Amino acid sequence: MAALATGGATPSDGATSFQRKVPASSRLAAIAGTRPSVRHGQLLLSSGLPSLDCVLGGGLAVGTLLLIEEDKYGIYSNLLFKYFLAEGIVCGHNLFVASAKEDPADILKELPAPLFDDVHKNQVDEKETAIKSKQESQESLKIAWRYQNLPKMEVSPAASARFGHYYDVSKTVSPELLKSIKWHRFFLPEVMSLHPEIKTCNMTCGYTRLLQSIQRIIYQEGFDGSYPQKKQKNILRIGIQSLGSVLWGDDICCADNPEDIYSLTKFLYVLRGLLRMSLSACIITVPAHLIQNKAIMERVTNLSDTVVGLESFIGSERETNPLYKDYQGLIHVHQIPRLNSLICDVSGTKDLAFRLKRKLFTIERLHLPPDLSDTVSRSSKQDLAESTKLLSSGCGAMAIGKKHLDF
Repeated sequence: MAALATGGATPSDGATSFQRKVPASSRLAAIAGTRPSVRHGQLLLSSGLPSLDCVLGGGLAVGTLLLIEEDKYGIYSNLLFKYFLAEGIVCGHNLFVASAKEDPADILKELPAPLFDDVHKNQVDEKETAIKSKQESQESLKIAWRYQNLPKMEVSPAASARFGHYYDVSKTVSPELLKSIKWHRFFLPEVMSLHPEIKTCNMTCGYTRLLQSIQRIIYQEGFDGSYPQKKQKNILRIGIQSLGSVLWGDDICCADNPEDIYSLTKFLYVLRGLLRMSLSACIITVPAHLIQNKAIMERVTNLSDTVVGLESFIGSERETNPLYKDYQGLIHVHQIPRLNSLICDVSGTKDLAFRLKRKLFTIERLHLPPDLSDTVSRSSKQDLAESTKLLSSGCGAMAIGKKHLDF
């Protein structure tokens, strides 16, 4: 390949030293905490969790909506919500925090503390040293010849590329760092006490007030590009907690046929229009397991750009299952946006799980440990029936009744 010509270098192999001068106004403005996507050229920002960014194709695109389907007790979805806001504080972005059950000021005080490069590097080095020592101790072990040339399993999907920062869950962000950023709050009980109740376009009062607040901030702060030379461009991170719950005045979690069945979908439709025309990104947590009408949840999914579901092991049989002892739950990526392309930029990994360590929350590839026993013992007849169905679908009708295939 011919080398790139620069300055006064002489052209070689028919290459030319001509370089087109691009006007400064047409260049992509550098905004802190963002980077352009290699695939579709869209401006990306981090979700606050590097492993989640890798799963979503490099990060969240500016102007899009990330919908988090809450786990049963809302523990881990609330953690992802705080990661998104904490990343905005570290990058110097403006924040808009909306909630109906918790004061936004209290949410910001509970954000995880950032782990800067020197601290995280020491932790990674210690982790790699422990892994190497473990591999050296297992060099004497031999495996089947057919598996010797297979590539090693990479646990973390973000091992090859890092975007964003890491955070310590055991510590909270410092008050000095909170004072350095500009943020806006929307606490529904407080807003409803100051303003009379209104209802427009078959939308609940809480949703209407929330849209008015978001629209006012986007226009007044210049996130819509109306004041390009007034100040340096910045990103508005919008976080809405437990949207669709009873606290927001919506009854989709209480009845199969709610009174305002299109209230939430209309809110999302208008919100996406505001996001598309501004330098902003939004994360919303929704109690999907409480929504009675599944058709409503399908509409909500279609009106969102990225949809990620969390399935916690708390209270389920997998919590005591030794196969899942290293994980706290599963991650389901239901939808990824198609931006400037016909296909979405999706990770090759389908089975994802998350674990909450003492300090870090990580997303990893789900791989169960091998069964090293000579004879596989199944404890219940139900497991036998399920394995029979799986074998019959893949190997024909050979596995019927009590006949099982041994591999």
